[in-house]
Amino acid sequence: MAGGTQNRGGMIEGINVTPLVDITLVLLIIFMVTAKLVDNPALPLDLPQASQSEDLQTILAISITASGQILMDGEATEGTAMREKVRQALARDPELRAVIQADGAVPHRQVISVLDQLKEAGLSRVAFGTVRPPEEEQRATP
Repeated sequence: MAGGTQNRGGMIEGINVTPLVDITLVLLIIFMVTAKLVDNPALPLDLPQASQSEDLQTILAISITASGQILMDGEATEGTAMREKVRQALARDPELRAVIQADGAVPHRQVISVLDQLKEAGLSRVAFGTVRPPEEEQRATP
């Protein structure tokens, strides 16, 4: 034990705080590292095949077909036209939400491109459309 000899029967003249400082620094490092992992982007994601999903009110529906065509509320649209339509919809309703329904064959980069365009237009409340698994699959999984 560091600090030399200590008289066991007498008063304690000093407290060794080195172990306390060591533990505090280790905990600080752990919290700093995990804080980076917990920080989520501002996009809530509803993952596909959700067994416990709730129905969202779809205000702005964006669909991406397997061929890569982008449909906004059922009408075909392109990047700049989509941004302008989103800005107009946001002007009408500032609480606007968008639900993106992308086919499984759509490349990830195209979905991210649509997300970027929505963000550029000022829309930050985005969810992803999901389907519930068939009843027999739910019962088969424990």
